[in-house]
Amino acid sequence: MTETRETETINEAVALIDRGLGDISERSLVSSAEIADLLLDVRSLLTRVDVLAIQN
Repeated sequence: MTETRETETINEAVALIDRGLGDISERSLVSSAEIADLLLDVRSLLTRVDVLAIQN
């Protein structure tokens, strides 16, 4: 069960990165705040994987 959750969370993180990269590639300028938001979103998803692993 934990492995399935980890896989789902990693897939969510990859999808988030893909969307972010798609948005960024269409523009010539990207603010550092937007990059920070993307990285924080990815970090929170990956942290959730660690928490689930510790709980089980």
